[in-house]
Amino acid sequence: MDTSDILKRVRQIEIKTRGLSSNIFAGEYHSAFKGRGMAFSEVREYQYGDDIRDIEWNVTARFNKPYIKVFEEERELTVMLLVDVSGSLNFGTMTQTKRDMLTEIAATLAFSAIQNNDKIGVIFFSDRIEKFIPPKKGRKHILYIIRELLGFTPESRKTDIKGAVEYLTQVIKRRCTAFLLSDFIDGQDFRQPLTIANRKHDVVAIQVYDRRVAELPNVGLMRMRDAESGREMIIDTASAQVRKAHAQWWRHMNERLKDTFTRSNVDAVSVRTDQDYVSALKTLFAQRS
Repeated sequence: MDTSDILKRVRQIEIKTRGLSSNIFAGEYHSAFKGRGMAFSEVREYQYGDDIRDIEWNVTARFNKPYIKVFEEERELTVMLLVDVSGSLNFGTMTQTKRDMLTEIAATLAFSAIQNNDKIGVIFFSDRIEKFIPPKKGRKHILYIIRELLGFTPESRKTDIKGAVEYLTQVIKRRCTAFLLSDFIDGQDFRQPLTIANRKHDVVAIQVYDRRVAELPNVGLMRMRDAESGREMIIDTASAQVRKAHAQWWRHMNERLKDTFTRSNVDAVSVRTDQDYVSALKTLFAQRS
């Protein structure tokens, strides 16, 4: 993709994702992450529509009528995007590649962040830290991030989520909200570093996957190439046993992944490349509100 193509694509993504974050996500994003960087300010009488979780029970008991805590912004929120740029993200059999969808999701989150007056930074990772963009504010910074999402060429095609999460813990000293965006096809166990990172920060995982990775089509002999190792093989997709074994691999991998997120206390959502990521993100935000 040359420079003119990248600039054109940046503009297209800006128009789409900025509109989404303005019209759909801005309020829900603020609500989902409002507890970070907020300080108790005062109490006032409960009003219809207030969140009952904010009730100040000691004052309520004293005056025999409900009072709620009022919070104010203590400082701006810092948002970090941990973006997987390994070779497997370039795979796509439906409407777009996993990397295309991941880029749109990252851009939508970035615009939501700056509309909430938050700083945003990025860590691009494969099996190494490919690039670190320190958190800053502003549209110019967001467009730079989108250009990098579109045009960045990693040095490695492999994946190391453990290393990326450990780097986040080391480099970002103050508490942040971190979105970990990946297909999570990684043979390593990263539960412990993820648990440690989520104690220091607020980590949210977003899995992007392709339908044909989850379910092999019955199309006879198929030449397959591992996007990360480069290893090639020919498999017979007409074999019910082969398709069953692949389905079991996918199911077991996702069961392990779900268990990792549960044990790490990390909120997570999965999005398929031929489905609407908007509804998935709205569901995620609503669960956190």
